[in-house]
Amino acid sequence: MNRLRDKVAIITGGASGIGKATAIRFAEEGARVAIWDISEENGVAVAAEVNEILAVRYAEKEASVGSWHSGEANGKAIATAPYSKFYKVNTTSLENIEAAAAAVVDDFGQIDILINNAGITRDASMKKMTSAQWQSVIDVNLTGVWNCTKAVAPYMLERAYGRIISAASVVGLYGNFGQANYVATKAGVIGLTKVWAREFGRKGVTANAIAPGFIATDMMLTIPEKVLKMMEEKAPVGRLGLPEEVANAYLFLASDEAAFINGATISVDGGLTL
Repeated sequence: MNRLRDKVAIITGGASGIGKATAIRFAEEGARVAIWDISEENGVAVAAEVNEILAVRYAEKEASVGSWHSGEANGKAIATAPYSKFYKVNTTSLENIEAAAAAVVDDFGQIDILINNAGITRDASMKKMTSAQWQSVIDVNLTGVWNCTKAVAPYMLERAYGRIISAASVVGLYGNFGQANYVATKAGVIGLTKVWAREFGRKGVTANAIAPGFIATDMMLTIPEKVLKMMEEKAPVGRLGLPEEVANAYLFLASDEAAFINGATISVDGGLTL
């Protein structure tokens, strides 16, 4: 239950779906969590839930051993509340992200883990897709990932430790009808991950990606039941994935157990791409 003890994690898109599940899972393993999202209401609620989880864990640990953490980060005591905080950010703005990264370091003392999870879809066939649909997805799913890593990586490199984990997709590996914009961004994320693995690996910072398949998020569950059934049948496990299952993959790559994994893209798809 302490796989991320003493770690500070930023989770983009952390206000809902896979991001929310990841924030909660990381808290269960001892990480303090910065929630980055555009949705303030949901983000504040998730941060409050994470705070409750960690407040209990800190209290239990302090009761049994006196104090969970005794170290300091950048001159700040590690075991100080808040254990989680929401930051309203627009990942398409590098200036906004740089300010948010500085705020996280000011609030928590360090950044150990970056989960580039935020993303959107604007699906249409190539014939029908507008320039606005194309650009909006590129801005969030690809440029947003670059912005966040650009802003956060220097803090990791300074401390010679970090985990950068980005959300790709199985469609980034194999393509998908009507998703030229989305597929381009996810294939781009896989490429960026390989570059960052080469650039940062010798400096103690690893970069990896997760490629989820069909996951039962709120967005996915708006799809007609007939289509959902077809998706379930495509996967050898015969069901949709759960947000918590993607969160577990994020957790593994963020942990010290994955210290020798660098530049990898791990599919979490129930065997969909076999």
